[in-house]
Amino acid sequence: MIDRLLSLFKEHEPEKDEHDISLACAALLAEVMHADHTLEKEEVAALRQALQDLFRITSAETDALLAQAADQVQKSNDLFQFTKVINDTFSGAEKIRLVHGLWSVAYSDSELDKYEEHMIRKVADLLYVPHSDFIRARNAARDGEPPHV
Repeated sequence: MIDRLLSLFKEHEPEKDEHDISLACAALLAEVMHADHTLEKEEVAALRQALQDLFRITSAETDALLAQAADQVQKSNDLFQFTKVINDTFSGAEKIRLVHGLWSVAYSDSELDKYEEHMIRKVADLLYVPHSDFIRARNAARDGEPPHV
C-alpha cells in the first residue's frame, strides 16, 4: 500500500529538464538586469549573449526563454526556486560560467550599480560558488574576458 502511494507521488513529481535549467538561469540574469531599476539596451544584449553562451540556443529560442523568464520573475518572491534547480543540475564550472554571465550583464552598461552587485553576491552565495571563483568571474567579466574555468 505504501509503495503504491509513493509511486503515485513519483509519477506527479516534475522532472528538471534542460528547459527548467535555462529558465532558471534566464530568470536570475533578468533579476540582475532589473536590479538597478533601469533597463539599458546593452544589458539586454549581454543577457541574450550570456544565455546563448550557456545553452547554445538560437535567437528565437532566446526570445521565448526571456518571455517565460519575465513571467516567472513576476510570480516569484525569492531566488531560491531558481538557484535550487541550478544547484541540483549544474557543475561547479557551469555555476562559475553563470556567475560570469551575471557580471557581464551588470558591467554591460559601463556602470556597476550597488544593487546589481548585491544581487550577484546573493545568487553566488545561494549557488555555493567559492569567493575566489566569484572574484575571478567578476574580474574576467569586467575586463571583457571569457570565464576562467
